[in-house]
Amino acid sequence: MNKLQKYKPTDKMSDLICNNYSLLQVMSRFGLSLGFGDKTVKEVCTMNNVDYSTFLTVVNFVEEGFSRMNDETEDISIPALVDYLRQTHLYFLDFSLPSIRRKLIDSIDYSEKDVVSLILNFFDIYVREVRRHMEYEEKTVFRYVDDLLQNKTQKNYQICTFSKHHELISEKLTELKNIIIKYCPSKANNNLLNAALFDIFACEEALDSHCKVEDYLFVPAILKLERRLGNDEK
Repeated sequence: MNKLQKYKPTDKMSDLICNNYSLLQVMSRFGLSLGFGDKTVKEVCTMNNVDYSTFLTVVNFVEEGFSRMNDETEDISIPALVDYLRQTHLYFLDFSLPSIRRKLIDSIDYSEKDVVSLILNFFDIYVREVRRHMEYEEKTVFRYVDDLLQNKTQKNYQICTFSKHHELISEKLTELKNIIIKYCPSKANNNLLNAALFDIFACEEALDSHCKVEDYLFVPAILKLERRLGNDEK
């Protein structure tokens, strides 16, 4: 693993969270819970049967972004990364997006029905688009990867197909934010509305980070696996 990485196996897990609380999400998606005392990253991961190299690769990529791109896939366990991505999908679809919708419903004044309808309809359309995108990954991309891990190749699909059609779905939230900021009914509960809007901004950043993990860690790792299997068949 790159010696210049910010976080290392010997660092205390608690220090990671205190330094950047957004890493709580990464930790939870790897199935790691709080209450680990002063144990190191490696110790906490090992206790929970989590590949610590993959965990640190994702953590350092989320922390430092594109500066972590060189040769990061060397330390990745593909099954561990796929499980992380699957848990991320569950977080967005089952928790984050439904929570935002509830806050919007609770905060909006229903005397201006047209604006309320516009906001909720736009949000629901967006959620359906996110769900469709993630279901495609679950049913097509991850199943393809599962086959590769069992040394089964498919002639009609390659990971570059996913890469070419992979849009940053977080960008779709920009219009929703503008609608809320510019046209939300004036009698809305400001505290609840601001909380919902804050969550939308945070969700947009998290989705963008998720897509980058897929594009710059997951896809290169699968490309290497495809090439290895292709060479093995020759």
